[in-house]
Amino acid sequence: MSLRLRLAVCVTTTALLAGCGGAPPKPGPAQTDIVEEALPQTTDVAASWSTAVDQGAVADGWLTSFNDDKLVAIVEEALSNNRGLAAAAANLDVAAGFAKQAGARLAPAVNIGAGGQSTARGDTTTNTSGASLNVSWEVDVWGKLSAAAAAAEEAFRATEADFEFGRQSLAAQTAKAWFLATEANLQKRLAEEAVDIYTRILKIVQTRLDVGSVGPQDVFLAKADLASAKERQRQAQGAFEQAVRSLEVILGRYPSAELEVPREFVPVPPGVPAGVPSELLERRPDIVAAERQVAAAFQRVEAAKAAKLPSLSLTASAGSSSNELVDLIGVSQGFFSVGANLLAPIDVGGGLQAQVDIETAQQKAAIANYGQAALAAFSEVETALSNEVLTAERELLLQASVDNNDKALGTANTQYQAGAIDLLSVLQMQARLLNSRIGLIRIKNARLAQRIDLHLALGGDFSDS
Repeated sequence: MSLRLRLAVCVTTTALLAGCGGAPPKPGPAQTDIVEEALPQTTDVAASWSTAVDQGAVADGWLTSFNDDKLVAIVEEALSNNRGLAAAAANLDVAAGFAKQAGARLAPAVNIGAGGQSTARGDTTTNTSGASLNVSWEVDVWGKLSAAAAAAEEAFRATEADFEFGRQSLAAQTAKAWFLATEANLQKRLAEEAVDIYTRILKIVQTRLDVGSVGPQDVFLAKADLASAKERQRQAQGAFEQAVRSLEVILGRYPSAELEVPREFVPVPPGVPAGVPSELLERRPDIVAAERQVAAAFQRVEAAKAAKLPSLSLTASAGSSSNELVDLIGVSQGFFSVGANLLAPIDVGGGLQAQVDIETAQQKAAIANYGQAALAAFSEVETALSNEVLTAERELLLQASVDNNDKALGTANTQYQAGAIDLLSVLQMQARLLNSRIGLIRIKNARLAQRIDLHLALGGDFSDS
């Protein structure tokens, strides 16, 4: 047989053996099985949430529901430039590489070698050269390699789902930071307005003191409240700059506190469909990631069990060598060999069985983690739905408080001008009004943040696509 023919036989034989393949890995547990084992008390979830705001399928594109083009642009910038998300994307590439690396073990290993040597003995020099093709392949008889590859693939899918949840969380975090910066801006403006109000009050009191209508005590009270208002204004300025810098870091910008933020809140969008609890297990990326971790753990158990069984390896090599002495006597230059190795492990120290026990325990932990993640997701949705109603009611109450305090202050000013009440009563009314306005600003931001939390809890994507 010629060398070229032998090489062809070697490659063809290896390809055929690879085509036969080993036993396929057992399929991982179905989602229903995982749910029943992880959530034995909640497998029959209700058809609707206990405090659902609206019924129907959860819709995507929640970011655009706020009707704020600048908000959409800010979130897109964060997704493009955020350093944490970039690190998560790199980790996703690492997981993909591990999955590909594990799958590569199912294919034959092929090596091509070539070399030459020159040996001198006295006046005689001998030249030797050769080339070879070496193929080795471990036959996956018991599905060990297939299970390991499947485990790596499931781990990659889990990392992929974690990355998607990271994207959604970053979008939500950016939107909440945007509204928080808006709140800080409003609080800063309110603090500046308070300084103006108390400055005007001090001027009025000083004028009344000059004509003898009030005593020095009123002046001291007005000055004290003005000083307090200026202190609150400085505090609000610091909070505003901190909020803007935090947002700039999320966007991947230098924290210079120069980002322009809105001066008013956008209206809270209409109610959103809440879907049904059972859909949450399939929709939320973090739950999908936990489920894939269970499947990966199942495959690792199968691989550990198969590692206790014998392994079969096939080898084949072919090549040629050239030597002046061999050429002189006319011996064939080509060579070809095929071999098989059977290796049966003897678990003397119990290490292989210990690995099976370890993987089994880790599978139980993965199932428990899945159940914990699912329960946490259910709780987040129930809490978000409940807070959706409560924050709306709180805003109405705080708005009524602002309106009534404003009317009370108007009445107090009239009475003070008429000398019916003292300045302390007016200042107390003014403080009540300012505090109620601060509370109203906070609850408006809380409602917007609560709506974002609800979307994130339901697993609806922020993108229209």
